[in-house]
Amino acid sequence: QVQLVESGGGLVQPGGSLRLSCAASGIKFSTVAMAWFRQAPGKQRELVATVTSGGGTNYATSVKGRFTISRDNAKNTVYLQMSSLKPEDTAVYRCNVWGAVYWGQGTQVTVSS
Repeated sequence: QVQLVESGGGLVQPGGSLRLSCAASGIKFSTVAMAWFRQAPGKQRELVATVTSGGGTNYATSVKGRFTISRDNAKNTVYLQMSSLKPEDTAVYRCNVWGAVYWGQGTQVTVSS
């Protein structure tokens, strides 16, 4: 079955950086678009970034210029490099096979001094 396993979350100070990873199995990874979403307590889930099978990317306005999504098809992994982190980036981040119902369990990112 399809499995998505995120890692890399944690506590970081404002202005810091983190890199999230999402390892996929059970799918033909190179052929699917992938996405990162986040959800903060009391807020709706937000689409953060997407990457197509061909490597094209899109970002939410709130993270553009600070976050970079990328993929390594040889490792069946999608990444989210997050820089210049702000307290409002605090959320549970989950990866998703774009357009499908497959989700990871999520990884907590907390930005606080």
